[in-house]
Amino acid sequence: MLGGSKDGAPREPPTFIEMARQFVVGMLVMDTYLYFLHRYMHHNKFLYKHLHSRHHRLFVPYAFGAIYSHPLEGFLFDTVGGTLAFVISGMSPRTSIFFFSFGTIKAVDDHCAMVLPGNPLHIFFRNNAAYHDIHHQLHGGKYNFSQPFFVMWDKICGTYMAYSLQKRAEGGFEVIPSSKEWKED
Repeated sequence: MLGGSKDGAPREPPTFIEMARQFVVGMLVMDTYLYFLHRYMHHNKFLYKHLHSRHHRLFVPYAFGAIYSHPLEGFLFDTVGGTLAFVISGMSPRTSIFFFSFGTIKAVDDHCAMVLPGNPLHIFFRNNAAYHDIHHQLHGGKYNFSQPFFVMWDKICGTYMAYSLQKRAEGGFEVIPSSKEWKED
């Protein structure tokens, strides 16, 4: 079940500290790969038109819109990104179960278009449903490429768009971009 080592002996399960390290490294690897691939898909007209535009037909994201994509895009984002995270982090099979389950839950939550008070994913991660909603808005294709965990690459590369939440008269909240540049686009 745990697989064997190179000499054929069964591997010991990773300690909690080893799993945490593998998890964090996997998150950083996946975020790095997905940020640059995602941004490139927006800047390359051919890739955007033939692959990524399918995902952006969703102006208002819904939960399972996270996986609404062209099959080749799904392979490049999910399979290649996941493989890189798994291999580079040295992730154990046990850690990978938690990592990929968490990543799927996070991606679905990021696309659910709902900001719920007390949602632990929104508390611990600035990259959340409101943040990603900016990216899916009409002029949002220039901003907030980071996914699925952190916003560091958007901040480092100048593609970060802050937002505020405004209470709607009809109930709920509306995500409003916080930049004058947005209004000029």
